[in-house]
Amino acid sequence: MAKDQDLVRAGEFVRIYDPSIGEDEKWYINDHYFIRGTDGIWHLFGITHAEPANPLDEKNFAHATARSLTQKPWNKHPVALTAEWKKWKEIHLWAPHIIFHENVYYMFYCAGDEDHTKYKIHLATSSDLKTWKRHPENPMVVDGHEARDPFVFRVGDRWVMYYTATSDPSGGDHIVAYRTSDDLVKWGERNVAFRDTIKEHSWSPAESPFVVRRGSYYYLFTGPWGGYVGTHVFRSNDPFHWSVEDKVGRIHSHAAEVVRDADGKWYVSHCGWGQGGVYLAPLYWNDGLDNAESSMPIPV
Repeated sequence: MAKDQDLVRAGEFVRIYDPSIGEDEKWYINDHYFIRGTDGIWHLFGITHAEPANPLDEKNFAHATARSLTQKPWNKHPVALTAEWKKWKEIHLWAPHIIFHENVYYMFYCAGDEDHTKYKIHLATSSDLKTWKRHPENPMVVDGHEARDPFVFRVGDRWVMYYTATSDPSGGDHIVAYRTSDDLVKWGERNVAFRDTIKEHSWSPAESPFVVRRGSYYYLFTGPWGGYVGTHVFRSNDPFHWSVEDKVGRIHSHAAEVVRDADGKWYVSHCGWGQGGVYLAPLYWNDGLDNAESSMPIPV
């Protein structure tokens, strides 16, 4: 789809949050998520750890807030959640994703496992984005290899959870898997939404899946592609299938999250090991669908 290579692009990235503030050493933020509370306050939750990178020791979720999305800097808070081994057998905490449904915030995240073919995706809930309680029916999903990076999305009358995995729990092609649910707790069988068959990739370019619907099109953001910093964007009419030929853009970002501000403007984020914090850049859509219905309406 070469003619559509510029359908999605980003502007200049500006740092909005530095997790090293108040610390004696450099810290990083990796996979993260933005959500605006019912009181209008923005919240950021994400993987955090001291440099250098040590992903299997990432046991805390950072928490920061701001009165406006582009505030510089965001306000740092104590960690939101810490891995709990004794009861929940959580090896680490990776890649939180949060939705608001029927006055409850649902946080899905990877809890890991000693067996990398049986990684767990857990759920914690909150009424105020401050205090989180793990769901008694955890884990929501068990899959491999290192199944992680959940993203939950509404398609029709079903909830869909996309996440990173491999074609076989013990390895194989990098994929974006998905499962569906009626209640956000009981999830069905695994299916495949996207498959990368390039064998020389040393890490999964299907990480950090993020889906945005604009009109009848579904945009899938994944990465890293072509190095640690690099997100590709794919477009399809089918929310359950994208292919590498559907690429419509590339963004110089790691673990990109899409967020829409209260003024309707779109942004995309960047973060990661050795990156110095969380950054935002304007996100530009060149698809002629600015007035179309979207899965990300202007937050109120």
